Amino acid sequence: MQCDKCKEAIKEGEQRALHGRNLCEDCYMDALSPARTCDPWAVHSAKSFSKDEKFNSAFTETQSNILKILSDSGGAEPEVIVDQLKIKQSDFERDLAALRHMEKIRAELRDGKKFICLW
Repeated sequence: MQCDKCKEAIKEGEQRALHGRNLCEDCYMDALSPARTCDPWAVHSAKSFSKDEKFNSAFTETQSNILKILSDSGGAEPEVIVDQLKIKQSDFERDLAALRHMEKIRAELRDGKKFICLW
């Protein structure tokens, strides 16, 4: 069996049905809980926690790599970053949302195209 969204192979019995589609577990979770970059409460929470040394944590490897790419390039299109890191789009979107909530990155339009750049 194959996931209707990402086309990855799914073992029989491990598929998840949602809106008439058979999904793998990752795509099912992404559909139920999509990443949201514009979330004022998440931004407030991230800023509040970052002030407290006890909760201040390091970036994940992927988040660090995203920040490095943006620092080196001055900004990049999301597809370019995904291709360079060789990660799933959904994983990129989750890391992007977390970095946005921490106000480390932002998006801007350049020649009508969406670019991700440092805050």
